[in-house]
Amino acid sequence: MRKLYIDNIRWITVVLVVLYHIIYMFNGIETFGVIGPFSDVQYQDAFQYIVYPWFMLLLFVISGMSARYELEHRSEKEFIKKRTGKLLVPSTLGLWVFWWILGYYNLLIGGGLEQMAAVPKPVIFIIMAVSGIGPLWYIQMLWIFSVLLVWIRRVEKDRWWKLGEKADIPFLVLFAIVIWGAAQILNTPVVVVYRFGIYGAGFFVGYFVLSHDEVMDRLEKCWLPLAVCAVILAAAFTVLYWGRPYAEHSVLDTSLCSLFAWIAVIAALAFMKKWGDISNTLTRWMAAKSWGLYLFHYLFIAMTAYYLTMYTKLPAVLLYLFVAAAGFAGAYLAYEIIRRIPVLRWTVCGI
Repeated sequence: MRKLYIDNIRWITVVLVVLYHIIYMFNGIETFGVIGPFSDVQYQDAFQYIVYPWFMLLLFVISGMSARYELEHRSEKEFIKKRTGKLLVPSTLGLWVFWWILGYYNLLIGGGLEQMAAVPKPVIFIIMAVSGIGPLWYIQMLWIFSVLLVWIRRVEKDRWWKLGEKADIPFLVLFAIVIWGAAQILNTPVVVVYRFGIYGAGFFVGYFVLSHDEVMDRLEKCWLPLAVCAVILAAAFTVLYWGRPYAEHSVLDTSLCSLFAWIAVIAALAFMKKWGDISNTLTRWMAAKSWGLYLFHYLFIAMTAYYLTMYTKLPAVLLYLFVAAAGFAGAYLAYEIIRRIPVLRWTVCGI
């Protein structure tokens, strides 16, 4: 049977990613490559501190869980073929076919095009294509982890997976120590989002441990204390690091950030296992469209934010509303159009 709470976690987390990027575009903390703040102090920026440490880690964890469920019904060869088409193709070939457009707007917003007036156009196009990766870094890393998983499976032959079934609540909580250690390693030096250590740990614990129904049943029983702890840690993290660059290693690699991230992840899993295993018209529609929303939302957020701030004097509230509307509506519309066009549906959407 399909695990509905996993589908619901996925689309809800994608919605949080979209909301985060709307706030991020006008934030006053991480100001490189964005429009920038409306005022010196913006309390709405607290949303970034509340969600950034954990929401992508959660996506990697449920991706690991989903990989286990998929490999129970699909051969390793079919698994890699499907993952390559859906993940690797859009995040490589797709950059040259379509996502260079996002790179163009990223350069416009960051002022990069003005600084490259003397650069040959072919070189500028290459820079735009690379700058168009945007949210696609997640699917690039997910493809790498998927390939590693197939190799690891051939070595461990389910021995590690069977051990994962024994994980109890104290073990799951103490796994925060492993998450902190993983946060210190395999980080790319310039592009901070490529945190192979912590996201790899999340993916593989999702596969080897949290994919067990018995483990999730134990976790479900503790949803309330875990949720309370996650809220307390969110408040502590936001207050203690307010004004500091939450997306830089000086904050991300701290023990508090890692503890908050992991407790928030298992709290979200426990809560949704308890209350989110539901299906209705809204959840089914959102689950079916979450892939397109993830792929396309940032392009329309960047486009709309750039043109509205360049050519209008709208107040902050209206800017947020218009950019949010464009992010959601533009993503859904683009996905519905491109997924129906041969070649583009493969190179851009991985279909």
